[in-house]
Amino acid sequence: MTTKRQNLLESVVVLIIVSVMTLIGNQAGFDNGIIEALPGMGILLLLCIAGIATNMFVFRKIPSVLFVITYGVIVTLPGFPFSDAVNAYVAKVHFLALTTPILAYAGVAIGKDLDAFKKSGWRIVVVSLFVMTSTYIASAAISQGVLKFMGDI
Repeated sequence: MTTKRQNLLESVVVLIIVSVMTLIGNQAGFDNGIIEALPGMGILLLLCIAGIATNMFVFRKIPSVLFVITYGVIVTLPGFPFSDAVNAYVAKVHFLALTTPILAYAGVAIGKDLDAFKKSGWRIVVVSLFVMTSTYIASAAISQGVLKFMGDI
């Protein structure tokens, strides 16, 4: 098996594990049944696999998340075939149920590199605060502009 295929297979296995964790969190925390949320989770899983495969086999220097987001936007556009069904299925997967496994993984990753984190010193805290604050302000400004443009506010 080639290295690219092996990496894709490993990514798919990890995505399936995260999907199962998400479905369990979705059931436990938000009372959305696993069977009810399964089609939406399957759609999200396929979008992630497509984005990772595109990154591995076509555009290697562009992050996979760009392709995942692009594919997600495309399949949910109002003019796209089956977009209403895709939106209805994916709506049954709660956003916080998706973020829980990701944050758990981030915590483990930081825990593994705690020595490197300690070496960064106090500067990393200052940089992190500036990044989080500026991201929040920029997101709020963009949201304000879009909502005003749409006439919702």
